[in-house]
Amino acid sequence: PLHPPAGPSRRDGRDSPAELELEVLRDTRNRTIRALCGQRSMPRSVWELPPGQRRTVLRHLLVSDKYRFLYCYVPKVACSNWKRILKVLDGALESVDVRGKMDHKSDLVFLGDMKPEEISYRLKHYYKFIFVRNPMERLLSAYRNKFGEIKEYQQKYGVEIVRRYRKNGGNSAGDDVSFSEFLQYLLDEDVERMNEHWMPIYNLCQPCAVRYDFIGSYERLHADANHVLEHIQSPSFVRFPERQAWYKPVTAETLHYYLCNTQRRLIRELLPKYILDFSLFAYPLPNITSEFCRQ
Repeated sequence: PLHPPAGPSRRDGRDSPAELELEVLRDTRNRTIRALCGQRSMPRSVWELPPGQRRTVLRHLLVSDKYRFLYCYVPKVACSNWKRILKVLDGALESVDVRGKMDHKSDLVFLGDMKPEEISYRLKHYYKFIFVRNPMERLLSAYRNKFGEIKEYQQKYGVEIVRRYRKNGGNSAGDDVSFSEFLQYLLDEDVERMNEHWMPIYNLCQPCAVRYDFIGSYERLHADANHVLEHIQSPSFVRFPERQAWYKPVTAETLHYYLCNTQRRLIRELLPKYILDFSLFAYPLPNITSEFCRQ
């Protein structure tokens, strides 16, 4: 099963509205994934994927042999904290609260670095999970973080985006990319060549080729993370870290502001690239009606 029961019911035998809502969401995700992945054209295993797609998913599956699990990390869905937890579980880090710049490569084991028979064994026998997020919220989070705060991304992507989509944009340092320019860039990008921070979750983690046991969500991050930690029987001192003080979350108001101040054409044309993330993980398509945007 992709999702466990939502937890114990209240003593009167009736579930709370929140628990019922969660059950409906999980049921919807399970049904949608089964229906879509059951189609003849969909891959049934990683070995059926084209080489490039296989490399991508195997590079995003992190391994814990000690606790027998695989975690497909998705940038902008709390993956730094999960990597921190993996390092603590494997003894490479003392505590999840250790501060300092996250090294996204060292002390982590990637499934893609293993031999085919070792990969197959782990895919068959290990507990597998991912965490997902509303696609537009994830894109906005990537945009604000990478182009608002990180020089490397401003220079590597920002300069090119402005040069490509703005008249006389040749003097930009890449730190003034507009959200519309970013979306236009995504529209023109081949999904398979995208940077992992904005590549669709479907392409990163291939939920038809990899049968995940649990799909957690960013909206229920701590509860779902606790469920996973309990399932893998991690030591009681390992807990999901609190959000760092400097982190600027994307609120509903922020998303509303950006969506309603962006050309509707851009958003409508971009949706097909992320439609599997919306449909498989049961996220509503963004509301960009005039009525909604007037609110």
